[in-house]
Amino acid sequence: MSNTVSLTDAAARRIATIVAKDPAKTALRVSVEGGGCSGFSYKFDLVSDQGDDDLVIEKNNARVLIDSMSVVYMEGSEIDFVDNLMGQSFQIKNPNAVASCGCGTSFAI
Repeated sequence: MSNTVSLTDAAARRIATIVAKDPAKTALRVSVEGGGCSGFSYKFDLVSDQGDDDLVIEKNNARVLIDSMSVVYMEGSEIDFVDNLMGQSFQIKNPNAVASCGCGTSFAI
């Protein structure tokens, strides 16, 4: 993969903070599922297990795992953490998405 997924400093800080609160968990798993208002949606889970085919992204004491099927849809994306008047959330800036919903959690390719 020439253009893999990246993680912003803000996202890495937030992931490290969340994982530190739960000693049984070691990483944030990001996956793509069918559904959502635009066709696909992102799912975020705290996990302790890593799959053989996972893409592992490590930055500033944070680990993100993405399974090989989801990586296909997320190629070139950036995972960010936003804290603004609308609230706090992880956002994925996906160059492959041709449409997305207002909530930022679903997209179409």
